[in-house]
Amino acid sequence: MIPLVVFYLHIVGVVAVFTKRYQAEGIGEGFLAVFFMGLIFFVGWAMASFIMKLVMPEEGWAPWFERDAASLVLLTLGESVLYYFYFREDRNNTSPDQEQSA
Repeated sequence: MIPLVVFYLHIVGVVAVFTKRYQAEGIGEGFLAVFFMGLIFFVGWAMASFIMKLVMPEEGWAPWFERDAASLVLLTLGESVLYYFYFREDRNNTSPDQEQSA
């Protein structure tokens, strides 16, 4: 169940990022963002699986939380931090001096 939720979150994230980049920059930038997310996902999943092999036994800590599910959760946590800083827009586009004069 955990891998299903993680894959669903990734699909929603890919669609959201594609839509945001497509509207802001064009279709090329939208596809570039999707390919970037795919690359980070596949490389990150391999690295997270390697880390989980060192930390967790093969059967996992619970029947519903085996090593593959743990590696996907670790990947999603790392990706969420990366994507937050990479895809966010600067919220403070104006300086405090400009706000006071307006």
